[in-house]
Amino acid sequence: MALTPEKKVKDKVKKALVDAGAYYFMPGTHGFGASGVPDIVGCYQGRFFGIECKAGDNKPTALQLRNLNQITTAGGYALVVNEDNLNDVSSMLKEIQNGSSSRRTSSGRTSSI
Repeated sequence: MALTPEKKVKDKVKKALVDAGAYYFMPGTHGFGASGVPDIVGCYQGRFFGIECKAGDNKPTALQLRNLNQITTAGGYALVVNEDNLNDVSSMLKEIQNGSSSRRTSSGRTSSI
């Protein structure tokens, strides 16, 4: 069974999180959970994060963006990651590790807390 492009992105994100020692899980809604929750949510050094994985030209939905913005508003980190910006995951983890006073928004830009 071949991996989908989005699955490849998710696998690379998970590897970066495992390598850093971050706690994460992938919530499955399957009709029972909340819609729009990021593909990967977790915690690293006491900071909550949500990562929405996309592939190619796919973009997050309005509901996904709303959830990511709620995470940053609450003081967490939120990223939309695809094949072109996978290094943003490592950058986010480094920011957290260094005690940065900034956080990632869903668009990948940095904003102050």
